[in-house]
Amino acid sequence: MKQIASILFLVFVINACDDGNLTVDAIDFTEVAALKCSEKDVIYKVKDNELLFIEIPAATFTNEETLEGAPIAVDLSSTVKVTYRKYNGTVSASNICPTVPDAIPSLTEEWKATSGTILITSSAIKSVNSSTGITQITGYKYYIVFEDIVFLKSDGSSQTYGGTTFVFGNYIKNVSPLAFGFDEEVNKSTCDNRIFNFNGSESLILDVDNFTTLFENATTTTPRVALLSATNKLTYKLFSSTINNAYFCASTLPATPTLTQEWNAINGIADVSGIIEVTTIFIVGSGYQHTIHLKKVTMKRGNSDFYLGDDYLYGSFVTN
Repeated sequence: MKQIASILFLVFVINACDDGNLTVDAIDFTEVAALKCSEKDVIYKVKDNELLFIEIPAATFTNEETLEGAPIAVDLSSTVKVTYRKYNGTVSASNICPTVPDAIPSLTEEWKATSGTILITSSAIKSVNSSTGITQITGYKYYIVFEDIVFLKSDGSSQTYGGTTFVFGNYIKNVSPLAFGFDEEVNKSTCDNRIFNFNGSESLILDVDNFTTLFENATTTTPRVALLSATNKLTYKLFSSTINNAYFCASTLPATPTLTQEWNAINGIADVSGIIEVTTIFIVGSGYQHTIHLKKVTMKRGNSDFYLGDDYLYGSFVTN
């Protein structure tokens, strides 16, 4: 009899609580993809009738990888906010992204974070050319967690995640890969021994210490070899508009075009990586043609890098 009474009491409690206005004491959006509003700096997640979003400046998500164990840390403030909402029906981007969000469904619960830190770990997303091995950065993945976050709930109580991390999840930002549209013809600088390859606003610059030896006017039977180093430098520079030899040879660098990206080759290791190979042949009526191959070269900027492939043809030029 007591068992029957207990069961009836449990059923009564469940039915009494099921009024459609339950206070949610846990938030779980781990299986939901994060998206960004195009109209404003808001990263959000939608799950059925729930919405979790971060208001944060877009500049926080830099095109750079973070070092292991050193995420970007951003404290909550008047300009960095985290909010959880629950509605009485299914929600969508229309409830968060427009300047004036949709009024339907109606908001039934809102938690606003009052303190905490957002930790962001960034990693590059790369594509690989199957035939050349060249990699391109096509985006960045940002793994976001909240540390010691405290929410103020609609009823005035607090939901605290002190001493733990609350996982928001991954936000992916696509970026335009470097065009790297260089042809196979390079040119020696008119003012020094640098070698240029230009493609519109792109430049790939090889600056070697011993130009005369590496590009000697003599036919080779085996390639001449040098390693990329502090004195044998390969640099990629991207500008705001078309670039040419005159820019680099000016006594004072012009104000325009402006430099937007710079990548430098990692120092080479003998017989392993970062190798410059030069083959020279004599062409009657023209002179000596020097063809440059870059073997197993990695370009780096900050903590990000991309690979030029096992054998990248930098190009050829002629000397007399």
